[in-house]
Amino acid sequence: MLMKLHRGEILFRQGDSGTYLYRVVSGLFKVTRLHENGNVVLFNILYPGEMVPHHSLISAKDCHGTATAMMTSEVERILAEEWYADLEQHPEKALDVARLLQEKLRFMQQRVDHLTIGSPAERLQLFKQWLGSYAEEEVLTDLLTQEEIGQFIGVRRETVNRLAKQGI
Repeated sequence: MLMKLHRGEILFRQGDSGTYLYRVVSGLFKVTRLHENGNVVLFNILYPGEMVPHHSLISAKDCHGTATAMMTSEVERILAEEWYADLEQHPEKALDVARLLQEKLRFMQQRVDHLTIGSPAERLQLFKQWLGSYAEEEVLTDLLTQEEIGQFIGVRRETVNRLAKQGI
């Protein structure tokens, strides 16, 4: 079933049961996690082609965070029970799951590279370029707050604010 979500709408919430899996068809989602101390942290961005939640592709587990649409987005909703049954009946599909996880691992490796590249300005520029490949018409600060941008690139909000004032 294809679902259309608009900016700010929730795809899934932290703690939701693993009733569904989702294939991102278009758009972007930010994934945040609420910690016990009250801090909300942006820890992932979902982009077209991903199957999520990643940790539930082989077996069900409650959602680790909350996925919120950053722009108008489309996702295919898949009943998890049917997904797992299909995997059992067609074991060769496990290779498809491995490819999905490999793609996400490569993304995470790229993200680590970007976090260790050097200056905050370079990190911000790399993040803008990456995000622009999925949302070229969008302004970064229209999609994410300065706090979220800072969390994603490993700097403080004040640093993001300073860089924005410098036109970076």
